Amino acid sequence: MGERVIERACLIADEQGAQALTLSRLAADLGVAPPSLYKHVGGLDDVAHQVAMRATGSLADALAAAVMGRSGHDALVAMARAYRAFAHDHPGLYSMAQGPTGDADALGSAQARRTVEVVTAALVGYGLPDAKVVDAVRMIRAALHGFVDIELRGGFAMSEPVEGSFQVLVDSLDAALTALGGEAIRPEPFPGPR
Repeated sequence: MGERVIERACLIADEQGAQALTLSRLAADLGVAPPSLYKHVGGLDDVAHQVAMRATGSLADALAAAVMGRSGHDALVAMARAYRAFAHDHPGLYSMAQGPTGDADALGSAQARRTVEVVTAALVGYGLPDAKVVDAVRMIRAALHGFVDIELRGGFAMSEPVEGSFQVLVDSLDAALTALGGEAIRPEPFPGPR
């Protein structure tokens, strides 16, 4: 039953958003009395935590599948498209994967670390210096999340389609990553005559 509880919670969160996820709603959907849920979960915080973990794992799975066998520019494009598609296909789970529960464990979870590992592996083709990898991962997350969050909230009110703008964003990330990688192989300047 515990598995069914979390699966149903994921559906509620995904279809109606995290704010719709309550124990009374979950119990009603499962056809049980709310106190019965406590046999399987530790309360609403526990449910939200488990949904956030699943959401983060699902996002990591989507990104990993997209970048498999790719590197550099191709991996970045595939990852960006998969990230955006996940957010559109699963808006509630996407929101939960961003850590809205305030649960520090969720953001430091194995699923969250796996997401970072997938992104880091996709960036290998850029030849980034080790000192810049964390910066690059943060830059990509900030850019993609910012775009997707505004898009999902209907914030791009201009009449032009957003697809072109998304491509410009990805191309800009590619240029920035290429420049960061170029720093790693830039030769030392010739010292000149002595």
